[in-house]
Amino acid sequence: MKTPYVNELQANQPVSGTFLVSHKEVRQKKTGDPYLSLTLSDRTGEVDAKMWDNAAEVLDAFGRDDFVRVKGLLQVFHNRQQLSIHKLQPVPDSEVDAGDFYPASKRDRDEMFRELQGLIAGMSNPHLKALLEAIFADEAIALAFRTAPAAKSVHHAWIGGLIEHVLSMSQLAKFTAAHYPDIDGDLLLAGVILHDLGKVHELTYARGFGYSDEGQLLGHIVMGVRIIDDKLRLIPGFPATLRDLLLHMILSHHGEMEFGSPKIPLFAEALLLHHLDNLDSRMEIIRAQVEKDQLVEGVWTGFNPALGRSALKKRKFLEPPVTKKEPSAEAPRSPAPVAPAPHVPADSASPFASKLRDALTGER
Repeated sequence: MKTPYVNELQANQPVSGTFLVSHKEVRQKKTGDPYLSLTLSDRTGEVDAKMWDNAAEVLDAFGRDDFVRVKGLLQVFHNRQQLSIHKLQPVPDSEVDAGDFYPASKRDRDEMFRELQGLIAGMSNPHLKALLEAIFADEAIALAFRTAPAAKSVHHAWIGGLIEHVLSMSQLAKFTAAHYPDIDGDLLLAGVILHDLGKVHELTYARGFGYSDEGQLLGHIVMGVRIIDDKLRLIPGFPATLRDLLLHMILSHHGEMEFGSPKIPLFAEALLLHHLDNLDSRMEIIRAQVEKDQLVEGVWTGFNPALGRSALKKRKFLEPPVTKKEPSAEAPRSPAPVAPAPHVPADSASPFASKLRDALTGER
């Protein structure tokens, strides 16, 4: 079993473990010598890492998406954790369990796929139902759909993230379709299920998450429309007007052209699909931002470009402030007890005894 995981690392403690290289960059120190700037990760998170010394010895020994075993010290630098690497060596794939390094949905992916099939089976529109059944009867698409992440890094970025995102949106779609009586529930649900279909080919996820060459060139919106259009040809009598509505929803689901949509939403279901997608993705982004924030102190996370803001760590914000106990004032000391004067008989008549009695009783 892998140990430690990223979320178990403690500041100012030595670290010895195996991690996935999510990012690798060679930089130069002021002296001109190279050093390594890395992002190391596993299924629980990632940590910034620097190898300041002896980097030249390992520069070409590993690359991005390789596994490495490191020894170093986790420190806090500018309120962020940073691992200073003292030693590094590559680790063969055969020596690691990939499940320790790639984040995955907490839900069973086959169980999620059965839930998706149940949603499709419950649709009343025969044309949309036939289309969705044809798409997911394709074993390659079905397997990829329940395996792919929903994004490379922004939201639901884990194995099974795409279908989990779709099922979450499906629950929102059922609620909002019931709330707005003019909404076609089957059309909205079809748009929800298919809006990110192109990501099964756009994203790569055999090792680290990235983009395929086709994904870089075309993007998931175009790729999704192409898959749907190919399957539509297999459905006899599918209405052309319904086809155009569905394809428009896929083309416009990013909402604005500046965000990658070839079209903006032009009817209610298309507009609602955009907002449901935006809502579900943003709620996941802010949840993950708070959970994985690397700032050591404070109630605000670092800046998140996808949200355009820092996020409040609500639980930490609501915790009662820790009050420092002031040193208590020293209690006044009781006067030292005075030993009682020895008893001298009153009838002692010697001159010495009289002087002694006067001295002890304070008499003059």
